[in-house]
Amino acid sequence: MNLLAPWKPAVYHGQGRRPPYFEGWYFKLVNAAGDRRFAIIPGIFKHRRVEDSHAFVQVLDGVTGRSTYHRFPADAFQASGRLFDVRIGPNHFQSDRLSLTLDGEGQRITGDLRFDSVTPWPVGPLSSGVMGWYGFVPLMECYHGVLSFDHAIRGALAVDGERIDFTGGRGYIEKDWGKAFPRGYIWMQTNHFEQPGASLSASVALIPWVRTAFRGFIVGFWHDGTLYRFATYTGADVERLELTDTHVIWTLAGETGPRGAKGRYRLAIEAERAEGGLLHAPDRDAMVARVVESLTATVSVRLAHLGPAGEREVFQGVGRHAGLELGGDLSTILDGYAG
Repeated sequence: MNLLAPWKPAVYHGQGRRPPYFEGWYFKLVNAAGDRRFAIIPGIFKHRRVEDSHAFVQVLDGVTGRSTYHRFPADAFQASGRLFDVRIGPNHFQSDRLSLTLDGEGQRITGDLRFDSVTPWPVGPLSSGVMGWYGFVPLMECYHGVLSFDHAIRGALAVDGERIDFTGGRGYIEKDWGKAFPRGYIWMQTNHFEQPGASLSASVALIPWVRTAFRGFIVGFWHDGTLYRFATYTGADVERLELTDTHVIWTLAGETGPRGAKGRYRLAIEAERAEGGLLHAPDRDAMVARVVESLTATVSVRLAHLGPAGEREVFQGVGRHAGLELGGDLSTILDGYAG
């Protein structure tokens, strides 16, 4: 067991872990024009029955909504426990690059991409990254990591005979690992604002805890070199969380801000829902096609500092090409939050 693993969210955590267990990395790719968008999701699923264990590379075309699940034998998965270095058959994934050779399930993708100026959620002595001190708690059902809020892409992929140039585009990387996805959750992400370098990653879920469960949330907004954190473990408040047929409306407030100049801030989020593709997600028995994810949503964001003289706007913008997922039983998450 790697004792430093909690401080290295990007690396493989599954060595020696008993099933059920999954681990998956999420690469979001958007070209410079914004008219081609993909999510590439490599991972491993360990089942109690050895024959049902397998590795996979899942591909979501964010424009057409087509989702393709490339399945590999479990022994095709190789990963380092010291650094982010994952191989699934001929496919190779690292923090600053990926290489694809996929040919099956009616889809062929080949090519190499490089990532410049990768920006991970910071890790500290008492923080495992996006999960804060929760990342040190053993036996949680699901762990999460943000490996890059925003980065530049170089290179091209050939997708079913079409060459797609991603040079000048933007990317995002995160991961999940554990026994299963939460029973209910909302997740959204965008790093395509008019102001370059701004990025939002936000999720709320029903978290199992001993013999009960609680609503936990983690929201990070990266802007102008500063990470504004709003999370259960930071003591932030959810002022409003509402789901309509067309929108997710979410307002939070808490102590955060630049180092040495922290204060109370309010973050108002309004995500417009859009059609998406059906992705496989882990439960304790299988990888099940049960999650609808869009890469065509839009998210309006307003960040304001709350001072003695009132609110001072720090940022306002609309994020395009947003990832948006709503999964499972949402009633227990939304109950008591709607404004």
